[in-house]
Amino acid sequence: MASVLETIMLICFGCSWPLNVMKAYKARTAKGTSLPFILLIITGYIAGITAKVLNGQINYVLAAYILNIAIVSLNVVVYFRNLALDAKREKGRTVSCSNATPQNI
Repeated sequence: MASVLETIMLICFGCSWPLNVMKAYKARTAKGTSLPFILLIITGYIAGITAKVLNGQINYVLAAYILNIAIVSLNVVVYFRNLALDAKREKGRTVSCSNATPQNI
C-alpha cells in the first residue's frame, strides 16, 4: 500500500512539471524561474531514487522517480536556453542604446 501511495504522490508532482516546462519554453525568459529551486527538487528525486536502490525496492515506483527527474531536468535545459535568450535580448538593447546620439533623440 505504501508503494501505491508513494506512486500517487509522484504522479501528482509529475503532472505539474511538463506544464512548467511548456510554460517556461513559451515564455522565452528565465525571469521568474528559480534555478536553486529546480536543483533542490532534483536533489530530492536523487535522494528518493537512492533510497529505493539501497533498500532493494526496484519496482514501478522507481520508474516514476526516474520519469520525474527527467522532466525536471528538462526544466534546467529550458532555464539555460531562456537565460541565453535573455542575454541576447539584453545585448541587442545595449547595442541599440549605444548608437543613440543627441541628434537621434
